[in-house]
Amino acid sequence: MTNQPEAKTFNEMTRYIRVRSEPGDKFVEFDFAIGYPELFVELVLPREAFEIFCKHNNVVHMDSDMIREIDEDMIKWRFGERGHRY
Repeated sequence: MTNQPEAKTFNEMTRYIRVRSEPGDKFVEFDFAIGYPELFVELVLPREAFEIFCKHNNVVHMDSDMIREIDEDMIKWRFGERGHRY
């Protein structure tokens, strides 16, 4: 018998968002991830639809540490070194 925690089902996985648009914009541009914040899709919704989407998915806003780690990892994969473009 192992003491590993049970894996969450798809419906139990945390949903993350990262808003990329400005607060007053008509449309909300955002990243949406399920379970793994580094694996996301880019979405655009009208503000009212975005609010409904967030409530329906019980989203968690990515914090600044999470965003920094994701950005650094993206740079690493694009440019070869973590956190350095050149």
